[in-house]
Amino acid sequence: MNPKVLKTLEFKKIKQQIQPFLKTEMGEQLLNELEPIADQTAVQLLLDQTKDGADLLRVKGGLPIAQLQTIGPALKRLEIGASLNGVELAAISRNLQATSALIRFFRDLELSFELRNLPDLIAQLVALPEQAQQLRRSIDSDGTVLDEASAKLAAIRKTIHATEGQVRSKMDDYTRGSSAKYLSEPLVTIRDDRYVIPVRAEYKNQFGGIIHDQSASGQTVYVEPQSVLTLNNKLRQDQLAEKQEIERIFAELSEMIAPFTNELRQNQYLVGQLDFINAKAHYAAKIKATEPMIDDQNHVVLRQARHPLIDPKKVVSNDIVIGADYQTIVVTGPNTGGKTITLKTLGLIQLMAQAGLFIPAREESRIGIFGEIFADIGDEQSIEQNLSTFSAHMENIIRILDVVTDRDLVLLDELGAGTDPQEGASLAIAILDYLGGVGTDVIASTHYPELKLYGYERPGTINASMEFDVETLQPTYQLLIGVPGRSNAFDISRRLGMPDSIVEAAKALMNDSSQDLNNMITDLEKQRKQTEEAGAALQQQLDDATRLHEELATAWQTFNAQRDQQMDKARDKADELVNGAQKKADQIIDELRQMRLTGRTDVKENQLIDAKGQLNALHPDRPLAHNRVLQRAKKKQALQAGDDVKVLTYGQNGVITQKLSEHEFEVQVGIIKMKLRDRDLEKIKPEPQQNQRQIVTVRGSSSHVSTQLDLRGQRYEEALANLDQYIDAALLAGYESVTIVHGKGTGAIRKGVQDYLKGNRRIKKYEYAPASAGGNGATIVYFK
Repeated sequence: MNPKVLKTLEFKKIKQQIQPFLKTEMGEQLLNELEPIADQTAVQLLLDQTKDGADLLRVKGGLPIAQLQTIGPALKRLEIGASLNGVELAAISRNLQATSALIRFFRDLELSFELRNLPDLIAQLVALPEQAQQLRRSIDSDGTVLDEASAKLAAIRKTIHATEGQVRSKMDDYTRGSSAKYLSEPLVTIRDDRYVIPVRAEYKNQFGGIIHDQSASGQTVYVEPQSVLTLNNKLRQDQLAEKQEIERIFAELSEMIAPFTNELRQNQYLVGQLDFINAKAHYAAKIKATEPMIDDQNHVVLRQARHPLIDPKKVVSNDIVIGADYQTIVVTGPNTGGKTITLKTLGLIQLMAQAGLFIPAREESRIGIFGEIFADIGDEQSIEQNLSTFSAHMENIIRILDVVTDRDLVLLDELGAGTDPQEGASLAIAILDYLGGVGTDVIASTHYPELKLYGYERPGTINASMEFDVETLQPTYQLLIGVPGRSNAFDISRRLGMPDSIVEAAKALMNDSSQDLNNMITDLEKQRKQTEEAGAALQQQLDDATRLHEELATAWQTFNAQRDQQMDKARDKADELVNGAQKKADQIIDELRQMRLTGRTDVKENQLIDAKGQLNALHPDRPLAHNRVLQRAKKKQALQAGDDVKVLTYGQNGVITQKLSEHEFEVQVGIIKMKLRDRDLEKIKPEPQQNQRQIVTVRGSSSHVSTQLDLRGQRYEEALANLDQYIDAALLAGYESVTIVHGKGTGAIRKGVQDYLKGNRRIKKYEYAPASAGGNGATIVYFK
């Protein structure tokens, strides 16, 4: 983007408003390098990053960015084999800690939406945990080497501390004892890294030792007493040893991190980039900016756009649309009406968007990607170049015309001004025609009435104006697309007290075409206001309808949720009833089995019928007796004597011997006759038998075999052995079908049962029990 437009539209001020939100030197460098770009893919990437930053700011309060200085020079020194000092190592340590904090932040991040780009940036960060821990243990934030850096350093410093205590103790004897009278001041100070006392010059030999310095007046000398020479010598040696150990630690730490200069440099760049993204998000929140949508056809649709550098309490927002139905907008209206600000608003918002920044406009606003944005705005008069305002503007416009393309945006303020009105208007029309032929998007402001007609006559061109309130004699700064500006000189003059006779005389002097044009503009403004009022009423109706639709949708969702909840409760209740009934049925069957196993022969028919009645009472389908669908289905069965039926209570087949009443039948099941209701019966079709043969069934004690075998809790081999014996007994008992309860569990016994049944020639077929009778936890077996 050409530097002139960045200066004209004050893009630098936008960058200055972002700067306070930055925390790293690399982030500031990225801000300094920020410029609009013309690559759509790159612009979308930058906008995605800003969107991620804005979402994290809204949900998590922003990214955890620490205050960091650049480590670039330190990394270069490492690459040439130098040892870093404490300040440089501390800076690298802070960078590693900041990197780790960002990695942890994103690792622990829980969001209900997906980020677009930041996870990819975070994935490139390198933590270096061992190196970071060693630096943090060895170097303080200000670059001081900590005692924990090495055991030797800790021991040396402990010795230094003890020696200093001895020296101060001896010095205190001089400052507080009888010798204090020889001192200029009762204090201990340091000269040449050695502890000394200030002695009056006339008593300089009183303490022996070494004189290290004297005051400017010569009346005080700084003496290291003879009694502390040895301690000071030892202290000095320990201090030198401490310095050597510190240098060794610096070298060791430098050698430790030297292999990772590329990773550290990349971390610094990525953290700076994240800092810059975080700053863009904070700036967007400050000016209440939104994410723009990129239009592939360069159709610009800015909804309620506002200039970002004007006080939010005073700025007026406007809809600005260009590129689709028209490529040229001619804006007319009085001075100070807001024409220049409108041009700057469009241009600056485009620059911001193409730099990856959010824009001060409503959501769903669309921007184009222009190769260049040219602007001829403001007073270009140059005294040094001896150019008039008109000449300066023309030179600038000529430079634009030399390079402009159909992918550019041109902003022209006061086009053709500064010269003869008729010539200026003609030149302005010719310039707009040329730009229209190129296919450039253009917004031009002017005072010339000829350009109002141009806006009507030229295809792809539309008039616009800045609204002016004649009642208050103040501009409203509202952009009116499709309505040319009207001269308000007569109305303003009359409101200010100009005699009506003079105003009317002035109107009479105007030619008819100008008068007709003003009348036409007046009519257009009236129609616009009527349309706005009608549109506002329709919008209110639409809002009401939308709100009602949302309320109905919410109510419908609530109803569905409550219905599903009730259905779930009903299913749970049904399952509870079925499970209880199954347990009771198992108890009754166990009692009958115990009777058989104990060899009781006094079991009467009525006892069996009572047991059958108890089982009927537990039938899970009883609550559905009044279901109309089931009633219609049962009516189709038309049960009658002689029909083959399935007794749902037992899962056995039988034959109706006689009809007892409308809903009761006598059914022969094996050797037992039962009195059953029609809801317990299901009519079945008799299976055709190709080879009729007489089957003689031997009945004996085996006829008391239960119709159900429970294998749950048994080992695999034990279960299969019991199954084999049970099948033989059931065949001897003459059962047509039995139920094998094997449970679900791991499925091993279930598979073993089905493998056995598959290989037994006496088995006709087998299938899982109904859901109410155990589902795939039980298998019903049918014999041939």
